[in-house]
Amino acid sequence: MADELSDFFAPPPFKIDEALVSLRSKVRDIKPLTEKVSGAVVTFSLRQMPVVEMSLTPGVSASGQPAMVLKQAKRPSPRPEWQTHTLASSAEVRKWLDQLQLSVKRWDDED
Repeated sequence: MADELSDFFAPPPFKIDEALVSLRSKVRDIKPLTEKVSGAVVTFSLRQMPVVEMSLTPGVSASGQPAMVLKQAKRPSPRPEWQTHTLASSAEVRKWLDQLQLSVKRWDDED
């Protein structure tokens, strides 16, 4: 009985391919950003300076689950200092996207 209840409350499985397509579309909708595809890597730039690199091939999280591996710049720069993010759930994707929107707004307001 307890196993049945734990399955009932389990989140739906994370579909990495669908999440990659959806996230790419949502990042593209953040207006000051421009997209450039180079092989299996998509780069989003702010005023010709890279701020996000997204791999189109799924990675693996520390727990062995399928995940997206993204790099986000700390600040827009021709040679940015990257922070790596491994997103393995829909909640992590939403949280990262919200954080990116705040960062882009802050960067856009600074200049």
